[in-house]
Amino acid sequence: VQLQASGGGWVEAGGSLTISCAASGRAVSSYIMAWFRQAPGKEREFVAATAGRDTYYLDSVKGRFTISRDNAKNTVYLQMNSLKPEDTAVYYCAATSRCSNSWCYRRRFEYDSWGQGTQVTVSS
Repeated sequence: VQLQASGGGWVEAGGSLTISCAASGRAVSSYIMAWFRQAPGKEREFVAATAGRDTYYLDSVKGRFTISRDNAKNTVYLQMNSLKPEDTAVYYCAATSRCSNSWCYRRRFEYDSWGQGTQVTVSS
């Protein structure tokens, strides 16, 4: 599956932004879909995943971010509310069909399809 992330941008702290990940080649319904992010000088970290009807989140984004998928549009979204400067990063969408538990969903090495990343900048 090929993934194309979009929708990043600049937003003030406390604001909202929704980023998208459009898939082609295969249906997103066939995969566990996730968002990761990477800030300058830091490792890429798990943000959120959707597997079937279940969703999983990094503790620091729980209650602020929502991951969802639209199978008809073959697209996955990450709605981000109450954004903080520490949310500033390049956000990547990813897909895997290998995982079967929430421990696995959080490991970036389990994902073999990645989008190109979209920059999200939150100013204080």
